[in-house]
Amino acid sequence: MQTKEWSNAQKPRWKRQRRNQSFYICGVINSRGDGEKRVLNTNLMEYICTRANLNQAYMKVRSNKGSSGVDAMSIEGVSAYIREHREQIVNSLLEGSYEPNLIKGVQIPKPDGSKRQLGIPTVLDRIIQQAILQVLQPLIDPSFSESSYGFRPGRSAHMALRQARSYVNAGYIYVVDMDLEKFFDRVNHDILMSKLTRYIGDKVLLKIIRKYLEAGILSNGEVKERIVGTPQGGPLSPLFSNIMLDELDGELEARGHKFCRYADDCNIYVKSQAAGERVMESVTKFIVQRLKLQVNASKSAVALVWKRKFLGYSFRSDGELKVARVALERFKQRIRELTRRSGGKILEYIVYKANQYLNGWSSYFRLSKNQRDRQEMDSWIRRRLRSYRLKQCKKISGIRTFLTKLGVNPKQARNISMSGKGWWRLSLTPALNKGMSIEWFRQLGLVNLEQKIREFNSLDETAGCDNARPVV
Repeated sequence: MQTKEWSNAQKPRWKRQRRNQSFYICGVINSRGDGEKRVLNTNLMEYICTRANLNQAYMKVRSNKGSSGVDAMSIEGVSAYIREHREQIVNSLLEGSYEPNLIKGVQIPKPDGSKRQLGIPTVLDRIIQQAILQVLQPLIDPSFSESSYGFRPGRSAHMALRQARSYVNAGYIYVVDMDLEKFFDRVNHDILMSKLTRYIGDKVLLKIIRKYLEAGILSNGEVKERIVGTPQGGPLSPLFSNIMLDELDGELEARGHKFCRYADDCNIYVKSQAAGERVMESVTKFIVQRLKLQVNASKSAVALVWKRKFLGYSFRSDGELKVARVALERFKQRIRELTRRSGGKILEYIVYKANQYLNGWSSYFRLSKNQRDRQEMDSWIRRRLRSYRLKQCKKISGIRTFLTKLGVNPKQARNISMSGKGWWRLSLTPALNKGMSIEWFRQLGLVNLEQKIREFNSLDETAGCDNARPVV
């Protein structure tokens, strides 16, 4: 097969980004509005099944440390299985005869009390999906909208939030907040496959993808056939969601709208309530008629930006970002779970577990400008830990001895130990605040949210990038 020689300036983006790839893909996805988007090469399965690509996929799945599927085979078990059956697996993929396993259905609770359906493929199927993703993503991703930020290399939730903030500061203070109802459960297979044929010319690969879309879900001992939907849990689902909604992005761009989309979470920014109502009506019609999806009317709305939330954030009246109220409530609920006084763990372990959560939380919410919120949360966390440690002393003598060692006046220590007040009320007394002070917690290693966020922001200024994903 002859390949085209590219000068450095002519090299397509995907080839520049993947110079170390062991295979060469002959085909370029044209940018939006520049002809039909189609991969010229019809032998993509050959590249997918190369040893280097499959090994890379295996290492990626292994690093993710996911659970096993319906076959209960772990990553270690599948490694031995692949070594023994590699030739058979590769041949079946190249011929298009490979049959994916059933998907393990798992439902996890959502913050609003409803359930989210997850579909966990077997480890082997996750490796194959990852291998497909590694070939398709660099080919397809460059054609996506600049206003699409979810599950894309080099893009993040923080980039979406910064773009949204720029729209708000430019005067687009009304938001058309659109919620796609059970998006991943309602993706139309035929529409998705028709979109994939615009990108992929390999019929065998299209056949394998169709099989993955139609793989049944095993839930509560019952196998459910799938005619719609691409459950979250497999490596290909995020790419499929972006392919499915790319037409929506194109429509919004053609209309000249200011918008940010992160997966199925789409916000359109306008300058008036009336304009927002018109956009809501027309875009809802487009989504229902063209994409065969549903807009959740109860969760969608047109409102001032500071009355809605986006990716865990909301806006202040001055156009700056802050942590959304519902995200603060989830934060407090998680801290309550970690510092439950009936846990029976030593304080150092509780601080260790809390720090794991606080580090991730502060990394994601470092764009918030509400310093007062962080200071109040820091104070509240310390109070939770004071009441936890005080209860661990149990006996009157233990409380008195512990507080005295912390430098509390012996008389105050005795009064506290003899008090009939609850642990939570005692945690607010001046004596406990003096004994278990901010410095005491610092020496214990407790993360300070205000300080940690300053550190993250300082790193951002130095590095100029981030890879944040929503944690809410």
